[in-house]
Parts: sequence; C-alpha cells; structure tokens
Amino acid sequence: MTKEILTEENYKNLQRQIDKHKNKEGALIPILNEAQKIFGYVPIEVQKRVSEELKMALSEIYGVVTFYSQFTLKPRGELVIGVCLGTACYVRNAQLIVDKISDLIHVEVGETSPDGKYTLEATRCIGACGLAPVLTVNQDVYGRLTLEDIPEIISKY
Repeated sequence: MTKEILTEENYKNLQRQIDKHKNKEGALIPILNEAQKIFGYVPIEVQKRVSEELKMALSEIYGVVTFYSQFTLKPRGELVIGVCLGTACYVRNAQLIVDKISDLIHVEVGETSPDGKYTLEATRCIGACGLAPVLTVNQDVYGRLTLEDIPEIISKY
C-alpha cells in the first residue's frame, strides 16, 4: 500500500519552492524539480498549481513535464531500476537484462510494483558506453553485466 503524497504539508512545501523561484527567469524547471522531489512525481494537480502560481498555460507546464525524461507523471517506486537500451548496451544484450529483471521483480517496463518498491525503466544512453550493458538502481551503477549478475544485484535491494 502506497502512502498518500498529495498532502497539505507537501503542498505547503511546494508553495515555499514556488515562492522562492517564481520571480526568477527560468523558474519553471527548478520548481518542477522541487515538485518531483516533494511528491515523487508531477501529477496533474501539481501542474495546475504551478500553472496558476506562475500564470502559465497548463499545456506549457505539461509540455515541459512530458518532454524532459527526469520528470514523471506516475509515482515511481522506492527503487528505480533503469536499464540502458542505448546502442552500445542494446547490442550487448541489454534487452535480455531487462527481461530478466522483469521476471525477477514481476514488473513490466514503465511500471511500478503494487507495493511501491520497484519501478523498472528502459533508459537511453547514460554515458557509460564503455561499461555496456549498464543498469542503475537509484544512483548505483552496474556495468559489464551478464544475465548471471542480475539475481545477485536485485537481491542486494
């Protein structure tokens, strides 16, 4: 069961961030970054609040949120597992790594487990091509992977 994140306290924290940034040029991205930290994602309710406070069209806010991969419209799990499917990783069987992780944690790519523990993402190049194939678990990076490495990595978490 996931905890409620659209709380009054989180909205107060968001308002503090809006107030801190709103009179600065280029305020939208820093505000959205803070919103993502506060809520774990950027739901439409938060986008509406930002839209109202910055006097910007909701469609513009939505466009930014959906354009940049750092933002998500859905809650992410406590552990975000990203497998690079950039060219270097893909040709070194990264898709098989994705499939193995999906089988182990019972989560499809782009989804979060019902208990909120795991999110599985297929990412594009993370700039570690020399380590291909590569996966990340939150900020931890694992490279030069084989299928045999995956169960041990997942068991750490």
